[in-house]
Amino acid sequence: MHELSIVLSIVGIAQQQAAAANARTIEEIEIDIGCLSTIEMNAFEFAWQQGVKQTILEQAAKKINRIKGKAICPDCDAVFAIENVYDACPVCSGHLINIIEGKELRVRSLVVAEE
Repeated sequence: MHELSIVLSIVGIAQQQAAAANARTIEEIEIDIGCLSTIEMNAFEFAWQQGVKQTILEQAAKKINRIKGKAICPDCDAVFAIENVYDACPVCSGHLINIIEGKELRVRSLVVAEE
């Protein structure tokens, strides 16, 4: 389950940013997770509950933005929504598409509080 290692990495990012801001508490964290990423959301939620215990994120509100898939076809330059990484171009049926959105995994923002 790689979701736990992802959560622990997020905890590390939050700790670094809180230290840089001289903050003792993080009130909110906002995370972008692409729908085409390899993250299984139920496993992520379980890993989150376990991974943030006794950390700076334990009491933080968590907001997750699910980023839908989008691709561009290098053959016809069509930009289109995709649900799977193997979807074909709806214009020319080409399968060599370039995914431009939907594989994200990033901490978008942290709301910190100084104490």
